[in-house]
Amino acid sequence: MRRAILLVIIIACSCTSSARNAEAQTQEKAPSYTALPAGSAAGATGAQEVDAIAVRIEDDIITESQVRELTAFQILVDGHAKPRLEIIQELADQWVVRGEANTAKFPPPSKEDVDRATAQFEEQFTEPGEFEKRCAAAGITESAIRRMVEQQLFLARFIDYRFRPAAQVDQKQIADYYNDEFAAQLKGRGETVPALEDVDDTIREVLIQRAITERANKWLEDTRPTLKIDIVSAGGAK
Repeated sequence: MRRAILLVIIIACSCTSSARNAEAQTQEKAPSYTALPAGSAAGATGAQEVDAIAVRIEDDIITESQVRELTAFQILVDGHAKPRLEIIQELADQWVVRGEANTAKFPPPSKEDVDRATAQFEEQFTEPGEFEKRCAAAGITESAIRRMVEQQLFLARFIDYRFRPAAQVDQKQIADYYNDEFAAQLKGRGETVPALEDVDDTIREVLIQRAITERANKWLEDTRPTLKIDIVSAGGAK
């Protein structure tokens, strides 16, 4: 499944497909938005030029170029993008996490980490010329992909840093997961089930990632209603 490509940019979290599936189990609530006339301007502080304002969030902005870039990245990964409102919600969530990370002075990933994550992302496109072809179809450049990978790696590491200490997993939870999910899935595919002690660490990490995801989603759900978010309608039309 192409969505699994995104897992490579969460290297620091050591996510597995089971941990990613857990994200889908938590429904996210959309914040309340107000549509405003479209317009272009400099950044909120005047220090950064932008093409057009897509969203005003608190005393900051999200630009149309950010919306387009995330849309193109999703098309590259999944073959299609989410609706514009969901893209904007995703960017608003990223804004929240990034703000917390900056306040905590959380360090950005090193160039070597970004190089490695970007290379692993590209390697997911296994057919000759597939990566270049899909980039062209999505309308995204390799420099934009690197930016997206770097940002996602930074945000994922901060989420892990913030919520891992509270994501405690005991042996009963590990045994329950082994019996109810792990072993059942392997048996269903006719595969050999390894002994619990051989996969104990792997299952522990899956459950920790699941707990991190649940806590992060709950935090964002609680934060969204407190934000002042005004969407500037695309093209100036509501």
